[in-house]
Amino acid sequence: IPAEESEDEPPAGEEQVDTRLSEGDTARGNQEGSRGRNKEGAVTEDTDDGQREGDEAEQPDQTSASSNKPRKKKKKRKTKKTSAGDAVEDDNLEDIDSLLERLEDPAGLSPQSQGGLITDSRPLLYVEHRNLNPENELKRYFGARAVLGDQRPRQRQRQYIRSTWLTAPKNTWPRYSKTGIAMQLLDTRRGVQHFTFEHHREYQQVQFKFLDAVESMDPNNIVLLLQMNPYHVDSLLQLSDVCRMQEDQEMARDLIERALYSLECAFHPVFSLTSGTCRLDYRRPENRAFFLALFKHLMFLEKRGCPRTALEFCKLILSLDPENDPLCVLLLIDFLSLRAREYTFLTRLFQEWESHRNLSQLPNFAFSVPLAYFFLSQQEERPELERSQARERAARLIQLALIMFPSVLMPLLDHCSVQPDARVASHPFFGLNAQISQSPALNQLTSLYVGRTHALWKDPAVMAWLEPHAHEVLRMVEAQDPLVQEAEHKRKIRYQSAPRNIYRHVILSEMKEATAALPLEVTSQPVMGFDPLPPLDSIVSYTRPERTSHPSNESTLSLFFRSLLPNFNLQGDIRHDGDDEARAGQDLNQGVNRLMAAMRDMLANIQFQEPPRDDNPEGDGDWD
Repeated sequence: IPAEESEDEPPAGEEQVDTRLSEGDTARGNQEGSRGRNKEGAVTEDTDDGQREGDEAEQPDQTSASSNKPRKKKKKRKTKKTSAGDAVEDDNLEDIDSLLERLEDPAGLSPQSQGGLITDSRPLLYVEHRNLNPENELKRYFGARAVLGDQRPRQRQRQYIRSTWLTAPKNTWPRYSKTGIAMQLLDTRRGVQHFTFEHHREYQQVQFKFLDAVESMDPNNIVLLLQMNPYHVDSLLQLSDVCRMQEDQEMARDLIERALYSLECAFHPVFSLTSGTCRLDYRRPENRAFFLALFKHLMFLEKRGCPRTALEFCKLILSLDPENDPLCVLLLIDFLSLRAREYTFLTRLFQEWESHRNLSQLPNFAFSVPLAYFFLSQQEERPELERSQARERAARLIQLALIMFPSVLMPLLDHCSVQPDARVASHPFFGLNAQISQSPALNQLTSLYVGRTHALWKDPAVMAWLEPHAHEVLRMVEAQDPLVQEAEHKRKIRYQSAPRNIYRHVILSEMKEATAALPLEVTSQPVMGFDPLPPLDSIVSYTRPERTSHPSNESTLSLFFRSLLPNFNLQGDIRHDGDDEARAGQDLNQGVNRLMAAMRDMLANIQFQEPPRDDNPEGDGDWD
């Protein structure tokens, strides 16, 4: 808990720490006790921010904490006054601060590195509740008073909204009621629990209406549907995309948060965000909305300037299906780790997953991991031995990256507005031929990486570190090093075509450099924001009722009558099985008969009204 956050902690937590201190120093060395205190600190902090866990067992404690808020505020003001005016601190507060520092920073390292050390003792994809709240990150940057402002009095008025971890419910949202979404535990295998969302019958009916609204191509129909069903998740996702296209970023973000709130209210009691052992199958359409809402939310967080919170959401998405990674967040997690300065986490991820995931064959990991080692080597508070090891690894890995992906260097320098020296610029290894000769799939990965992370390479110290290694690679190329020829062979064999999850990631990321390189089979089909590029092996639990054929297959006459009679269907319930042509012809005759009946009804309902004759209202005069 940084210093800015410890200022904002309620004294109730401090009193509890005092009681622990008086019990004896033996509890300090107890690892389990320190973990309990960390957990308690996170809970008290999130309770103060309006993001408490919704367990009924904890409600009495939360009620008492909320009822004591005014008294706590007065205590906090007194503490701040004495520290600012008289520069005198109580001995108890000094003991608490030193204890918190000892708990946070066991090795005496900076917050940047200690985050990695704490994570090392936990599972790789462990998620902390307090890191899911962007207000905690903003408070570290700007202070609690600047972030919270006058929010706390408003939160006392909010009585009916359930507290959640993923988002902070707002007073402006409609009142939440059961939406018809539930979560089911399917099975538990090897300590991993597999869940799935389920749509009840009433929610399925709303889903069918939503699909009709999408096919109408009119966003107003989705708005009308949301007025009746304010927490329908797919409608919120689709309308968020519409708002974003209309440059209404605030509304787009609000709709995504509302979708996350609706899904979290449907969680199974056993489902855990933090354990990293809960799985959701993306092949089930009911689960996709949760993946997509989390991804869109983390993109908004990153643009808002909260990379640490966005990284935590990225870890959460990866933990839901680490084997398949349906949204391919591995192409994004390195960028968020570098932006959040979580270098130790990135290097640990590379070390643990390289053996079975071949992360070095992705351009983003090939270049970001040595950059993380370089930043670690620049941290003066680290031991000299550790810094020298980081420098050696950074040098070795950046040379391997330049050999494996030579087409990255020149576009990267161009985005950074750096002019390479004559030797690098004129050498064919890094030249235009390297970009032209690579496959479209590899070109997509390199374009995505350069477009996303080029700002991290603009640092003059980074460029000064990169330059000698580029010259060393050219020396190896001229010496015909076996590594160079091996990398060229790998590039020709691999990267023939990108898997579907990479295309899905490119579409969701909206990086223009990578979107332009999408193949025709992807760009030619319609892409919906609520379900972009659905998996080919989807597990469908319920199907939409049989509907009319698509208007694109209908004749001009049929389209004309459809415009007059929206419910008219020429082809009715025709089901072509391919072999049963007689049945198809019979159904076609029935369709023609329905057409004739519809025409008769239309003509029978037409009423002709005579025009008014103003010159002679009685109507017995002669026409001139």
